Parts: sequence; structure tokens; C-alpha cells
Amino acid sequence: MSQLVRVQNFMLSQDGFGAGEGQSLDAPFGHAQEVDGSVASLPADLGSWAFATASWAGRTEPGGSRGLDDYFTRDFPQNIGAEIMGRNKFGPQRGPWTDLDWQGWWGNTPPFHTPVFVLTHHPRPSFTLADTTFHFLDASPTEALQRAKEAADGKDVRIGGGVATVRQFLEADLIDAMHVAVAPIKIGRGEQLWDAPEELLDRFHLESVSSPSGVTHLLFWRRQAAAS
Repeated sequence: MSQLVRVQNFMLSQDGFGAGEGQSLDAPFGHAQEVDGSVASLPADLGSWAFATASWAGRTEPGGSRGLDDYFTRDFPQNIGAEIMGRNKFGPQRGPWTDLDWQGWWGNTPPFHTPVFVLTHHPRPSFTLADTTFHFLDASPTEALQRAKEAADGKDVRIGGGVATVRQFLEADLIDAMHVAVAPIKIGRGEQLWDAPEELLDRFHLESVSSPSGVTHLLFWRRQAAAS
């Protein structure tokens, strides 16, 4: 079975944004921490469909929803052997690393449980937290994917984001399948993946499924090349 390169549970607003402007330690989603005058509405507004499910990894109490949203949450770790992310997803620092004690947003137990390759122009030594090892690469998408595939040991590779990283891998035509969850909000400015998902129809099939939670799940899979 061939290794797939996948985007999973990638969360966007209706106008195609995954984060706002001005990311910082206190505001991981930039100005989108405030939408329509409501403070701290992200990531809750983008991710509320997942947080409410029975299979959400951060759930500390019994219960949670089942059905379509839970299926996608439950599927997140299945057959994933490595993840690639951009530096913006790893943390808010820019330029040379000035604080090597900073080890990401996720505390001592990151949710990835695989090797993670962080794309950056400023590499730093690898480190391990629980069962996740972070590696830092100054590499092209193709080079990073080769490293990740080797580490994945035959399993699939997830392109975890943020928006700029997903866009780079799309532009390099390296993604095989995507699941994007579109929340019923608008952000207006920041990190935008697309103006409309139909922009990808030259290379991907698209199926759209609405959930009772209000989110719309978009499923993309690569079109097969025509036989010669």
C-alpha cells in the first residue's frame, strides 16, 4: 500500500482563513481571538465541532457527541506515521531562536504521537516530549516530505499546517487527500488558504457534507491522471 500525504481536520472560516493577523504567545490565532466583538472566540469557534465530540483527545469528562464530527475526530491519528508543520504552528517566535526552552504550544504531552518535522529557516536541535520527537528542517516541501516518509515507516504523512505550509504543499502538488472543516464564521484577514474551495477542482474531486454542529466537512481526493 502506498503512503498518502494527507491534510486532516484542517479548520477554516467561511472566508478561507485559518488564523488572523498578529499571532503572539497570548493570541495564537492573532486578531481572530476576537470576532464580532466576542473575546477569545478562537480557537473555539473554529474547533467547537471537534471539542464537543466523544473522541476529542483533550476531553476530561465522559460524554460528547457521536456521528459525523466524532468520526473525523476519531480518524485523526489513524495510519499517520509522521507530521510536517510550519514554524508558525509550532510557536510564535520568528527569526533566530532566542529561547530554546520554548517547546511548542502543547505542554509535555503533544497530541501528535509521531515524529514531527518543523519547517524553519533557523534549525535547532531535535528534542522529544513523551512519544513525539520534533525535528527542525530548513528544507523544501519535497525534501521535508522525503524525510517524513522515511520516518513514517510505511504509514501516511500528515501536513498539519498552518495555512502557509498547506499552501506550499498544494503548490508543489504533493498532497493526495484533504479534509477541511469550514466553520460558520468569517475572520476577514490573516492567513488565507483560498477564496473558494473550487479553486482546487482542477486537481481534486470535492465532496461537501454538512454536519448538525454547523460545520461543513470538505473532502478532497486527487483526480487520477488520464490514461495515455
